[in-house]
Amino acid sequence: MDERYKIHRLYSTRLAAMVTAVALGGWFLYLFYAKSVYRWDLFIIMCLMAVTKLGAMFYYRKTN
Repeated sequence: MDERYKIHRLYSTRLAAMVTAVALGGWFLYLFYAKSVYRWDLFIIMCLMAVTKLGAMFYYRKTN
């Protein structure tokens, strides 16, 4: 398998995760401030994405 293919797939997956996290955070804040609705499930998913991202960053930093 071509190494460029793997790198492009990694970048596209990372970009999709970032866009999803920003959209999820925006939706949570919109509901929180505009509608005064507390959707804690969205908040928990957003925090889970952040913890996973930071955990992976620390793991790869430590192993390389």
